[in-house]
Amino acid sequence: MKLVIQIPCLNEAETLPQVLRDLPREVQGFDVVEWLVVDDGSTDGTAEVARRGGVTHVVVHPCRRGLARAFMSGLHAALAAGADIIVNLDGDNQYCAADIPLITRPVCEGRADMAIGARPIDEIRHFSAGKKLLQFAGSWAIRMVSGTQVADAPSGFRAISRRAAMQVHVFSNYSYTLETIIQAGQMGLAVMSVPVRVNQPTRPSRLLRSTAHYLWQSLSTVVRIFVLYRPFRFFMIFGMIPFSVGALIGIRFLGFFLTGHGSGRMQSLILAAVLLLGGMSLFVVALLADLIAANRQLLESIDTRLRHKDGG
Repeated sequence: MKLVIQIPCLNEAETLPQVLRDLPREVQGFDVVEWLVVDDGSTDGTAEVARRGGVTHVVVHPCRRGLARAFMSGLHAALAAGADIIVNLDGDNQYCAADIPLITRPVCEGRADMAIGARPIDEIRHFSAGKKLLQFAGSWAIRMVSGTQVADAPSGFRAISRRAAMQVHVFSNYSYTLETIIQAGQMGLAVMSVPVRVNQPTRPSRLLRSTAHYLWQSLSTVVRIFVLYRPFRFFMIFGMIPFSVGALIGIRFLGFFLTGHGSGRMQSLILAAVLLLGGMSLFVVALLADLIAANRQLLESIDTRLRHKDGG
């Protein structure tokens, strides 16, 4: 069994040595443990720091592509290196590396395809009340959409089986945390939360520029993935709204018309027709989107089989 610990980095030359000092070279249940750093266009020599620190694999992006792309580059490199399980850590030393055996255990035992570290949000003093509220609300929303029981959805500390890593596709450039959970839930992968510890902060979060920015990015990611994996339901729900309103207005007009009071109410008839046509158009979009989604699932299945054939 091979474990690859990957760390996506952007200008982490100062904090990376501390992260590497805490990383284990041996983990129970694994014959081989290797480290992998993805340098996402850093300008402070992060890649060289990683090499000097004994990192086995260093992947360098020539320019910044975003955290999500760096995460996916790490997965692809880890799979190519023959990883059976991949652990993802942040480069700012936020998570306690000593908990790696805890987070890999349910994946090793076959109880989970993806184990996500659940931080003790209530006990983290440097988290403001607003940020804690966002964490709880966001995790609740992800549980509703994904059908999983993830306690800390934005957590980047996670262990992923080879099977799950081959099926995950991140489309966002912003972050991989929410998107991968929704995908895993929609694909029927087993997702589990594991309580983990955190270290003292080394720098402010780069993802949380502002509450409004974080909310917008997170909400757009959730909506986008839900449309991607449940397009028929999404467009049918939104199609039912104008169709139902149009039908009610049409029935109201018909009632007036049958009782001889229909004259002068042509505006209601026109509005009903527009709403009914709008709803029916969304129904057609739902059918077309469902067909496109079926083709996407076939392509993902083919891609997964090719990865298995090529060894990752």
